[in-house]
Amino acid sequence: MPTSELEEWRYSRIDALDLGRYRLPASAPASNAPTGSAPVTASVTAGRGLVRALVASVGRGATLIETHDGQVAQAHGSDRSVSVERLSAPDAKHVELGELAGEPDAFAILNRAFAPAPVRIRVAKGSAPDPIVVVHWVDTDGAALFPRLLVEVEEQAEASVLEVVAGPGAALVVPVTELEVAAAARLSYLHVQLLGPQAWQIGLQASRVGRDASVVSAAVSLGGDYARMRTDSALVAPGGSGRLLALYFGSGTQMHDFRTVQHHQAPKTSSDLLYKGVVANSSRSVYSGLIRVEKGARGTNAFQTNRNLVLHEGAHADSVPNLEIEDNDVHCSHASAVGPISEDQRFYLESRGVPPSVTDRLIALGFLDDVLAQVPVPAVAPILREALAEKLTEAEAAESARRETQP
Repeated sequence: MPTSELEEWRYSRIDALDLGRYRLPASAPASNAPTGSAPVTASVTAGRGLVRALVASVGRGATLIETHDGQVAQAHGSDRSVSVERLSAPDAKHVELGELAGEPDAFAILNRAFAPAPVRIRVAKGSAPDPIVVVHWVDTDGAALFPRLLVEVEEQAEASVLEVVAGPGAALVVPVTELEVAAAARLSYLHVQLLGPQAWQIGLQASRVGRDASVVSAAVSLGGDYARMRTDSALVAPGGSGRLLALYFGSGTQMHDFRTVQHHQAPKTSSDLLYKGVVANSSRSVYSGLIRVEKGARGTNAFQTNRNLVLHEGAHADSVPNLEIEDNDVHCSHASAVGPISEDQRFYLESRGVPPSVTDRLIALGFLDDVLAQVPVPAVAPILREALAEKLTEAEAAESARRETQP
């Protein structure tokens, strides 16, 4: 198991993880998929309003797969160009992408061992189906859950996938998602994390992008106590491109931890990364990113940007961009910033009649909207925008209460 002494786990809370607190949930019957056609919102539990709204926004023609405590509960979809199947654990692919410093990822290995029903989604060659939605529900307190998803987009196909991890339980969730994008194919993928305030997530999303193919991979992280997502994008053939996006909002004592690898293995590939986050109250965030250009990957274009807005004095953000370049004739750059709201921005708004009580709110939400406007499943953006506004309201209320209790 890793410790914070390892560079890739530096700044993390991994030393506070007690695996003995968690248990594998009892097995439950799982249905093979797909089982027929049904409205995409049919199986979303009433009362879980945010997830229900996200799923409904995608549209009634979407393919829906739903898991509960790691077990596939049901899957619905009528598009013949999309095939969904449960795999036995030995059939699931091994994660081999982006092994940092030669060290295997212990949590990916745990996922491979304990994923009860890995799901493979295959999008047929040349097709462009309606969006695919995967919802992982966390139902049991104290559970250790290992959802695993493999998405294969065949040549010249185009697909859009929304994956949501949600639930109030105080669980350990270790999701692994593998994205295989064949030649001249296009994939848009969005991961939304909405776990309860006592949950831990330690996730991995790995993509492999073929010749003249492209992937847009985005993450939105709002929940959890400690929420980590490692994103590895391997560009393995000429002409491949990857765009990585993320937005995160920490409040209370939350910690959001993002690690990325833009791995250029072939010539004339490109990648672009934009991660933006807000930390409020006593929350923390960490971003550590690496652009790796292998020998022989001439003509690479790679860019990496991480920006963090610190709203309150007790909040903190770390940003650590890195380059590792083994060949010439490349264009690579990185940029990072951590800081509070600019007084110039406040002055600009207030001089135009915006009340002081509103200025910070407008600036913070506008700061995140830069990423939100680019999420690869655009229909969910208005709902996520409302969720961010609600979370900001709660963070501001908590900070006001804290100040009132200070002597």
